[in-house]
Amino acid sequence: MELSAVKTVAPSLATEPALAPAEEDEKVRVRIAPSPTGPLHIGTARTALFNWLFARQQGGKFILRIEDTDKERSEKQYEQMIFDGLSWLGFDWDEGPTLNTDGTIGPDKGAFGPYRQSERTAIYRKYIQELLEKGEAYYCYCTKEDIEAQRQAMLEAGLPPRYSGHCRNLTPPPDRKPEVIRFKIPEIKVEFTDMIHGKASFDAALLGDQVIAKDLDTPLYNFAVVVDDALMRITHVIRGDDHFSNTPKQILVQRALGFPTPQYAHLPLILNPDRSKMSKRFSDVALANYRERGYLPDAIVNFLGLLGWHPKDDHEIFDRAFAVANFDIARVQKTGAIFNEEKLDWLNREHMKAMPIGELAALVKPFFAKAGIETAAAEVLDDGNGSMFERAVALQLARAKTLAEIAESARFLFVMPSYEPKLLCWKDSAPNDAQDALRDAQQALTELDQAGFSSREALMNALAPATDARGRGAVLWPLRVSLSGQSASPDPMEIMQVLGKTESLRRIASAIAALGSMG
Repeated sequence: MELSAVKTVAPSLATEPALAPAEEDEKVRVRIAPSPTGPLHIGTARTALFNWLFARQQGGKFILRIEDTDKERSEKQYEQMIFDGLSWLGFDWDEGPTLNTDGTIGPDKGAFGPYRQSERTAIYRKYIQELLEKGEAYYCYCTKEDIEAQRQAMLEAGLPPRYSGHCRNLTPPPDRKPEVIRFKIPEIKVEFTDMIHGKASFDAALLGDQVIAKDLDTPLYNFAVVVDDALMRITHVIRGDDHFSNTPKQILVQRALGFPTPQYAHLPLILNPDRSKMSKRFSDVALANYRERGYLPDAIVNFLGLLGWHPKDDHEIFDRAFAVANFDIARVQKTGAIFNEEKLDWLNREHMKAMPIGELAALVKPFFAKAGIETAAAEVLDDGNGSMFERAVALQLARAKTLAEIAESARFLFVMPSYEPKLLCWKDSAPNDAQDALRDAQQALTELDQAGFSSREALMNALAPATDARGRGAVLWPLRVSLSGQSASPDPMEIMQVLGKTESLRRIASAIAALGSMG
């Protein structure tokens, strides 16, 4: 794979470079630059993954930069969510703000900081002034009403709307303040080779002079990102397709400032199942939402990796080490990637099943607490076959898609739900029949020792005389309801293996008493 910087074929703008171009053998440097204006989006997490994989595979650096120039919408809580989310996914960054062991944000690490745009105002000011002094940028006095009038006039003339260049050579009016600072767009073609899409060509004449700042201290995205990428020595910009149209604008600013042009790779957008664009404004696409619902970070990473990329052998279940070893940006697809939550559910279940039960139980424990389930006693209740807590998690593993679902579906094992006694009756049988069946089961199970409750075979053998005499349904239905309080639950043998002898017999006795109260 060619790692040297892509050079645009646009004519030179005759300016001395402010920075020396990256050496051919310089290590890869990539960045993820989220804005703290909302929760960390699943799409941003996917972009972070592909940057992180590329850096780790190439032995390069992965930089975290916070683009917080939007002062009105940027919030510290969202910045914290960025750090927490990337750390939870295992995307360790080599440069950027640090994360302390207690989860708080620490000082920057790296030689090219500060890594928050809000702390780089003086740097941007310097380069804005440079463009103004060289005549590459100018103050624009057009109001919003002026811009709209220009746009309407172009539309009426059948022309694509763009800024007319009214203030390009305007003598500054003595009685007016400038509205913005614009960059002079030359009438040339800008071409570059995208690592995913191949050769791209743009006619800059169609862009019109672009706003790069509101004033000397308030740069806009397409200017600030150029300065940051250059000064942080970014060699590869891997980002979403929605930034594709920004690339020629940024290349022109790079050339005007004498900055080298990094290689670009634009990832396919993540689409909803109906192929509509996944919106960043909906909370259900926030990474924190999936974490709160009990998805494993390993499953999320696996799923994100398959959104627009797949290994050569179509391997579907993999970990980070496999992804680093096999990632190839040339295999990233050009078209949109469908977000299929059913696929995520399947991957999450597979990753949960692959975990040692003790590790999985430790991850489930906080979800039991959220559900108001006390597990302390169950954790120490160990009959040699693992704690009741671990057995409860194992029982629900095959039925649940997430950690939260495991906790919720196992609730009845710790908190017996209320149920109507008539639920104990098999089909249309009388309460007395259910009561007699439970008494038979109670007697058989009482004679079984504690060790027998850890064996499905031993439990079935103990109940065999009753099921042979009365029928399986007539015995096992009231037994299952007495143990679970539910009409749909695991079979009674599995439940008793989790509850153990004492609790199982207590619940059976309670059900017998409830049937007696029916008269």
